[in-house]
Amino acid sequence: MVAAGAAPSPALSAGCPERCVCDEQLVVQCAGQRLSVFPVDLPLATRQLILSDNRIGELPPLQLNYLSDLVYLDCSNNTLTEISESTFGNLRKLAYLDLSFNALARIEDRTFGALASLVMLRLTDNPGLSEMHADAFVENGALQVLDVSRNNLTTLNVSTLVALPALRALGLSGNPWRCDCDTEDLCLWVHIEGFKFQ
Repeated sequence: MVAAGAAPSPALSAGCPERCVCDEQLVVQCAGQRLSVFPVDLPLATRQLILSDNRIGELPPLQLNYLSDLVYLDCSNNTLTEISESTFGNLRKLAYLDLSFNALARIEDRTFGALASLVMLRLTDNPGLSEMHADAFVENGALQVLDVSRNNLTTLNVSTLVALPALRALGLSGNPWRCDCDTEDLCLWVHIEGFKFQ
């Protein structure tokens, strides 16, 4: 309940963000609107949020985590430099996440930890992405498609992938892989598991 004369919190709004289109299927379309900040006034019940082709540099955990019904999030082609464990803290229903074509440099320990329903994750075309923590996906057992193509990865610890029992498709191409024991273990594991490469 909102007190008389008080404005409702932007995060709790039932409206639609300026320069975005919202429909009755709970899709909020903000693609290509030259947004430099995460939009406010997002409907709480939003199920799909499309923020691609903007200039958004940060995903604020406080605003994003109000969207607990979100299942699809496209943040591709923005200027994101960092994603933390708290970024997606309350998005337990999120199944699709696209962070491709950004400026990410590192994927930290349990960055996607809260995303228990995550099925598809695209992290392609982040030219500065050179490090992926071995436990980055340790809590993402439902993940079926992981694409880390065209980044700057030189190595990927095989334990990162072993923790993903549902994984069916893996994109690794276009990275400057280093030829060492870690990479040899990765190649052997991929061959044994018979992965379909993207």
